[in-house]
Amino acid sequence: MIHFSTLDWAVLAGFMLLLVAVVVWSLFEKEKDTSDYFLAGRNAGWLVIGSSIFASNIGSEHLVGLSGAGMQTGMAMAHWELQSWIILLLGWMFAPFYWSSKVYTMPEYMERRYSSNSRTFLSFISLVSYVLTKVSVTVYAGGVVLKTVLGIDSMWGIDFFWIAAVGLVVVTGIYTVLGGMKAIMWTSVLQTPVLIIGSLVILVVGLEKVGGFAELERINGEKMHLIRAASDPDFPWPGVIFGSFIIGFWYWCTDQYIVQRVLSAKGIQAARRGTIFAGYLKLLPVFIFLFPGMIAYALHQQGQINIESADQAFAALVSELLPSGIKGIVIAGLLAALMSSLASLFNSSATLFTIDFYKKFKPHASETKLLSVGRTATVVVVLLGIVWIPVMQMVSDVLYEYLQLVQALIAPGIAVVFLLGVFSKRITPAAGFIGLVSGFVLGILRLVLTIFKDQLDPDGFLYSLVAMNWLYYCSLLFVVICVLVIGVSLFTKVASDEQLQGLTYGSISAAQRAEIRAGIDKWDVIHTLIIVGITAAIYVRFW
Repeated sequence: MIHFSTLDWAVLAGFMLLLVAVVVWSLFEKEKDTSDYFLAGRNAGWLVIGSSIFASNIGSEHLVGLSGAGMQTGMAMAHWELQSWIILLLGWMFAPFYWSSKVYTMPEYMERRYSSNSRTFLSFISLVSYVLTKVSVTVYAGGVVLKTVLGIDSMWGIDFFWIAAVGLVVVTGIYTVLGGMKAIMWTSVLQTPVLIIGSLVILVVGLEKVGGFAELERINGEKMHLIRAASDPDFPWPGVIFGSFIIGFWYWCTDQYIVQRVLSAKGIQAARRGTIFAGYLKLLPVFIFLFPGMIAYALHQQGQINIESADQAFAALVSELLPSGIKGIVIAGLLAALMSSLASLFNSSATLFTIDFYKKFKPHASETKLLSVGRTATVVVVLLGIVWIPVMQMVSDVLYEYLQLVQALIAPGIAVVFLLGVFSKRITPAAGFIGLVSGFVLGILRLVLTIFKDQLDPDGFLYSLVAMNWLYYCSLLFVVICVLVIGVSLFTKVASDEQLQGLTYGSISAAQRAEIRAGIDKWDVIHTLIIVGITAAIYVRFW
C-alpha cells in the first residue's frame, strides 16, 4: 500500500480538477457532427496529435506490465518499444493516403482499396481485438493497480478489484461520451508531461539507490542484453526481429486506435510532424518504464526492498523511493495513462461501429442519431471487455504475455493486406478479403487451441501449432498470408483505375504527389533520421 500524505492528495486533486476543466471546455465547444466528435473536427496540430498518440499508447500495461517485464526478463521486452520507429512509416508513407482520402476509419480505407466486404470484416476484427485485448487488458490492469496502490482488499463485501475497475470505466466514460475526440486529445496533452515527469523521478531516484548505472548492469547481468539465442523459449532473436516488426506495423500503421489521431490532422504536414513528435516520445518507455523494473530487481537483490511478484515492481518503487508530493504526481500520471488509454478505446470503438456498421445500414441517419449510437456502442464494447476478463485469466496468468499472444495472432493478416495493398495495384479485391479472413481464422484457431491445450494430443499436429513459439507462429502466419494473397491476385480481377485512384503508390495523381512533396520540410527529414539513429544506437549499446 502507498501511504499518501495531505500534499499527495492535494496534488492528485489538483490534477483531476485540471482534467475536469478541459472536459467542461469541450462541452462548451459542442460537436456539430460526427467529424467533430470522432476526429476533433480534423483541425488538430502536430503537438496535439503526437501527445495523443503517446498518451493513448501508454497504458497501465506499460507502467505496471513493462516494469514487471523489466524485472523478470530485463531488456527482452524493449524490442516492442524500440519498434515504435515504425510510426515514422505512418507519417511518411501511409498518412498521405489516409488523410487525403478523407476517411474516418481504416475499414473505410479498405472499402475504397478493396471492397465493401473487406471493410465490414476489418471492422469486425478490430472490434473483436478491442474486446480481447485493449479494453479487457486495460480495465484488468487498472483494477489490479488501484487495488495494489490503495491497499484495499474488499469493500462492501466485494473484491476491490472490481470496484476499482468499474469505477475507472465510469469516470473515464463520462468525459469520453460527453467530450468526444476533442476532450480525449486535449486531455492527452495535459496527461503526457505528468506521466513522463513522474516516471523520470522514479528512474533517477532508483538509480541513485542502486548505486549507479554500472551497478545496475552488474546485478542484472545477461538480462541487460536485447538479443537472445535462436533457441530461447520465450524471445528467440529471429522471432523477435520479424515478429515484433509485424506486430509493430499492424499497430502503428493500420490500427484505428492509433491512426485515428493522424486522421484528425489539419493537413498532411501536421499528420507527419505529429508522428515524428510521437516517435521522440516513444524513445522514453524503455528508460522510464522498463529500466525501473530492472532497478526493482537490483534493489530486491540488494535487500533494500522486498517484492513478491514482478507486477508489484512499479507500486513498490513508488511506495519506497518517492517523497510526499512526488507520490501524488506519479499516481496522477498512472491515472492519466489508464484514463487516456480507455478513453481512446471507447472513442475508436464507437467510431468503428457507427461509421462502418450502423451508417452502412442506415445511410440517412441524422448526425444526432449517429452520435447517440456511437455512445451506446461505447457502453456495449466496455461491458463485453469486462465480461471477457475471467476468460483472459484462463488463457494466461501473465498480463503482458496474454496481450502479446493475442496481438501476434491478429496482426499478420491485417499487416499483409495493408502493406501489399498500398504498394501494389495488382493485389485484387478478392485477394484482400481472403487475406483478412484467412489471417483472422488461423489466428483465432491458435487462440482456441491454446485455451484447450491440455485436451490436445501431445504428439498431434494441432498441439505442435500451440507448442510453436508465438513469435515464430506470427512470422509464419505472415508469410503464409502473403503467399495466399499474391496467389489469389494472379487469378482474380484487378480493381479499376478509377477505384484505385489515390489509394496506392502507383495510382496517385500528379496533384497528389505535388501536395505530398510540398509538405516535406528538411527539418522533418532531419528529425526522422535522428530518431532512427537513436534507436540504432540503443540496439548497438544493449546488443
